[in-house]
Amino acid sequence: MAEVTLEDVNKVYSGNVVAVRDMNLDIQDGEFIVFVGPSGCGKSTALRMIAGLEDISSGKVFIGDNIVNDLQPRERDIAMVFQNYALYPHMNVRENMGFALKLRKMDKGEIDRRVNEAAKILSIERFLDRKPKALSGGQRQRVALGRAIVREPKAFLMDEPLSNLDAKLRVQMRTEIGKLHNRIGVTTIYVTHDQTEAMTMADRIVVLKDGIVQQIASPQQMYDTPKNIFVAGFIGSPAMNFIRAHLERENGGYVAAFGSTRIKLTREAIGEHPDVGEYVNREVIVGIRPEHIEDARLVEITSDSDCVQVTPQVIESMGSEKYVYFSVDRELAAHTKSMEDMTAVGADGGGSTDDFGDLMVARISPESTVREGEQVKMAVEASKIHLFDPETEQAIL
Repeated sequence: MAEVTLEDVNKVYSGNVVAVRDMNLDIQDGEFIVFVGPSGCGKSTALRMIAGLEDISSGKVFIGDNIVNDLQPRERDIAMVFQNYALYPHMNVRENMGFALKLRKMDKGEIDRRVNEAAKILSIERFLDRKPKALSGGQRQRVALGRAIVREPKAFLMDEPLSNLDAKLRVQMRTEIGKLHNRIGVTTIYVTHDQTEAMTMADRIVVLKDGIVQQIASPQQMYDTPKNIFVAGFIGSPAMNFIRAHLERENGGYVAAFGSTRIKLTREAIGEHPDVGEYVNREVIVGIRPEHIEDARLVEITSDSDCVQVTPQVIESMGSEKYVYFSVDRELAAHTKSMEDMTAVGADGGGSTDDFGDLMVARISPESTVREGEQVKMAVEASKIHLFDPETEQAIL
């Protein structure tokens, strides 16, 4: 096992197309790091530079104490797992898993030991004599993982390994990969566009956009304190709601006003942050996660100032919860995320003040009797509100 370090790494293609810009990252020995972001953000390019499959335009990549910029992939002592499995169809599972060791001219007894041990870890012992065509997608992915395990590399690099699996199998394989990492403890770098995979699997998440690292943090920290609107909109499902509001002082505190709604910002939301005062009587972007909005009839509220009067337009019942989509006063709260944006944001994009639509979404209790077209009060958990600068899109707090 080894640490992996990137120092000022850049990748520029012909035509001055920048795929990765000034990437700095220290991955600890045994850590599970997930690169996440929309398509084209540079996450797979960064992984391929670490693997040696892409040349580095500038900067340094370390695996352990060694600079590996000029080393061939086979010399870096890493193992890659791809989304398409890349198994040899004419070989059985045992032969596929041991092939790389055979090329190294390793002793047959040692190859058998490693293959059998990996097969036991992955619960595929009974498939060792089968050809890939006789396996399901999940079983083939286990074989691909086993082929990586037997090499006993310094690091695993995984490029969207679950994207070819159906939804139920992806959930199962997420758990399997997590268990595998806990058992083996090898440094792992995992690429995905699925923020749910990132949140459930990572020790730390690296969010990228346009080749630039937006934030590096643990899943919980990323959720609680997103650094900017893009990260806030990308992490969480459904995506965070964004509203243009006016920040005002009131009774020694602060109020976010939009439309006919005035939400008092609690001390928990703003703390003692000195920068908040600079935004008084200015426009700010208020971020509210759907799970922090609830049918007011189901919670205790201390003031109507914590509520928004809405008329639901669409209600989606998920069994364990309901998604309620509603409009806000568009004249004064000019822009919130559209329904289409919220659907797409979890997979391919974060928030931006340029792509706000006109709908908000609340994730409420299934016990709510709210109906489409009937006006209802929605309670906002004011302590969970986020504030962003409308020009820089950076978090104010």
